[in-house]
Amino acid sequence: MADRKPFLLRIDRDVFDALQRWADDDLRSLNGQIEYLLRKALKEAKRIGEDQERGRPRRGRSQDSS
Repeated sequence: MADRKPFLLRIDRDVFDALQRWADDDLRSLNGQIEYLLRKALKEAKRIGEDQERGRPRRGRSQDSS
């Protein structure tokens, strides 16, 4: 399983409510929805590779290297 790092996110109430409704519609937790959207945005911006989706480390790199 991928290493998870908890952190506090301060967010506008309207954005929070919209994300919660979207997560409910997609049958995801709010946390899962936020992570899904962040991964999608990172992929589209070419900031994360296909092999890094769903917490998979890149080949040839250890999980400890950041």
